[in-house]
Amino acid sequence: MGQRADMHEHALDNIKFIRSTMETTTSFTALPGYGMALVGVSALVAAWLSGRTQTEEGWLAVWTAEGMAAILLGFIAMIFKASQTGISLLSQPARRFALGFAPPLLAGAALTAASARVNHFGEVPGMWLLLYGAGVSTGGTFSVRAVPVMGLCFMALGALGLFLPPDYRNYILAAGFGGLHLGFGLWIGRKHGG
Repeated sequence: MGQRADMHEHALDNIKFIRSTMETTTSFTALPGYGMALVGVSALVAAWLSGRTQTEEGWLAVWTAEGMAAILLGFIAMIFKASQTGISLLSQPARRFALGFAPPLLAGAALTAASARVNHFGEVPGMWLLLYGAGVSTGGTFSVRAVPVMGLCFMALGALGLFLPPDYRNYILAAGFGGLHLGFGLWIGRKHGG
């Protein structure tokens, strides 16, 4: 009886190991392509609205509201896609995505607050695109191939944005948060089930 119990315990340990290994090697595919496309459309609206503001603070308020709306839209779309595909948002790949994605966004929020405190907004668009791209790229390591590629595109656009005159800030943000989200979102939606 003791040998049989040992074999049973060993088999359970093997199953736990296999499950853990599978969770850590699978990709996180609950990223909603069509949700990203919707975020792209909202960013294009924000670019248009912020172009009509009269002050730096008004410009920042529009884009900050857009950022919060984009996070909410993205999260709702992710929940919807996860429920449609049966993917858990608490899985190991999902947690890894979040751990790679969140720190650059938090750094961006802190740097934005510091820039606003000294009324220095010129580098903010490039900084946002760079840090968002870094988050997408690192978090996307555990997702489908298009996601880290999209992150690298955001980073390249952000690097360019650091050297453009402030008059181009809405164009660069529209190209990044609008155009890249729209293009990659539609592609991911078609190729990876929504």
